[in-house]
Amino acid sequence: MAKFDYDIAVIGGGSAGLTAAFTANAVKKNVVIIEQDRLGGECTWTGCVPSKALLKAARVAYQSQHASKYGIINDCNIDMSGVMNYVHKVQEEIYQKEKPEVLRADGIGVLIGKAEFIDSHTLSVNQNKIRAHKIVIATGSSPAIPPIEGIEDVFYLTNQTLFGLEKLPASLIIIGGGPIGIEMAQALNRLGVEIKLVQRGERILKKEEPALSGALAEKLRKEGVELLTGYEAVKIKEENQLILTVSNRKMEKELKAEKVLIAAGRKANITGFNLDKIGLETGSQGIITDSKMQTNISNIYACGDVVGPYRFSHISYHEGITATINAILPYPVKKMNYDNVLWVTYTDPELAHLGLTEEQARDRYGDSIKVYNMDYSELDRAMTDGQAGQAKFICDKRGKLLGAHIFGARAGEIIHSCQIIKTMGMPFKKLQSVIHSYPTYSELVRDGAKLAYIGDWQDRLNLVNKLAWWK
Repeated sequence: MAKFDYDIAVIGGGSAGLTAAFTANAVKKNVVIIEQDRLGGECTWTGCVPSKALLKAARVAYQSQHASKYGIINDCNIDMSGVMNYVHKVQEEIYQKEKPEVLRADGIGVLIGKAEFIDSHTLSVNQNKIRAHKIVIATGSSPAIPPIEGIEDVFYLTNQTLFGLEKLPASLIIIGGGPIGIEMAQALNRLGVEIKLVQRGERILKKEEPALSGALAEKLRKEGVELLTGYEAVKIKEENQLILTVSNRKMEKELKAEKVLIAAGRKANITGFNLDKIGLETGSQGIITDSKMQTNISNIYACGDVVGPYRFSHISYHEGITATINAILPYPVKKMNYDNVLWVTYTDPELAHLGLTEEQARDRYGDSIKVYNMDYSELDRAMTDGQAGQAKFICDKRGKLLGAHIFGARAGEIIHSCQIIKTMGMPFKKLQSVIHSYPTYSELVRDGAKLAYIGDWQDRLNLVNKLAWWK
């Protein structure tokens, strides 16, 4: 029998990789995690954690500046070094659970260095060879840089460099109207940075319900963010400041700012690991796997951003568990189910997305779907807090939830009531019978379910009336 140094080797120490290592270790497998930079990956150092900490600081600043509506008068002075210190403090606190010495103390091997395949079981790390029975690839993703003329000749920011700034620029152009670009546009604008955001599509957050992303766009504009939708960045140069030429095919215009942040999507980290040497299949999204996270090489699995297309830490978590369990078992049996994928754009207010949009649902199920709309003005808690928002719940003809979309305060928390009932395959109307505390934002979902309940009874009464008419 072949001799192996480890049962499982995990390449990449981000969300997916750490989950894979913890899972293998929990069932007493001899596991090593290999990371070329710092454990924690994109989420801890350049993604989820610092961005949400920055958003929190920006929200506090905004609330302080607008406290007079509640009868509170004060001055708001923003200390950017203090803001960044807060961001870095949060990062370090979370890192305490991910440090190499913590993992080693739990029995997980940790190697800091670049992993390269020699064969399907053998890796080279720091010029040393290690052999593993199974290998899990979780190398993550990096910012995708669009083909802009002159981009190689200027310094630009990405999420990987933004949080390393000691002070924020006076002005910033953001290229990209996805979640990263939108979150940073609002946060930095609230912290005093003049923001121009360029989005190639006709609207921001193109995967969201148009009415909800439109409401968020209106909110951003009211706060002072300049949104240029339908414009593509074509050329950039530096003349004391950065000058970006954008075009909407009818005209060109020049935008000027101190810095430029590129937030135009992500690409899988698949180069530099000798994947082609072992014949591992890759595609446009990254490493190709089946629903069990298994690659075309039977002892190698992949998970997280390197697989795509859902590049979220919570998806990486579940993929990491799925990949590792299947790697441990004699035969892979656990499958990933993407029917109930959800995500949140952490603006203020938040925008939460679960399942299908109304357009997607109509394309798939036709006009038999049922749509229930709610407004935050119907919630007493929203009125006491001075919050506006809206929601849309989409069901099939049997009353099963196909999609839920919420734009408003606490949307990222509220959406999980919908996630539970959708995942369990229960009719949406069932939620109306669950007692919800008053006054809370959670009543939004209860009242949406009440509309479904009333609609169901109306359908039954209509059927009874039809039968009575025939008699």
